[in-house]
Amino acid sequence: MPGIAGYRIKAAGIAAALLAAGAAHAASYEFVPAPQADLNRVYRVDKATGEVISCQYGLQENTIGTTLCFGPGEGAGPQAPSEYSLVASRHLREAGVFRVNQRTGAMSICYVLDDAVVCTPQGNAGSAMPTPAAKP
Repeated sequence: MPGIAGYRIKAAGIAAALLAAGAAHAASYEFVPAPQADLNRVYRVDKATGEVISCQYGLQENTIGTTLCFGPGEGAGPQAPSEYSLVASRHLREAGVFRVNQRTGAMSICYVLDDAVVCTPQGNAGSAMPTPAAKP
């Protein structure tokens, strides 16, 4: 029959396993401001899925203001599981950011279009360029 110490060790092991399982499901995000000098926009990427959203401050009459957020649109939703990050260029008039796949080196350009964040297809120096549609 195990002693109290044996039960404590077993309970501690179960607790550690539950915490690890919870951490595996918890999202981890990275935040980067848009490089545009006169734009108060911040982009967020889910580091595991590559999903990108953006939020910014908005004026609202008779209030302290509001937070305007733009959800994922075309190309900004979840990608293949990997390790993603965001990189802002140093271009002072650029409103978008680069989404980088840390494992493959592929990149997309993400920006707000109308009311959603959109991202270009991922490209890499070794990948083929998309073929333009033939003109009729």
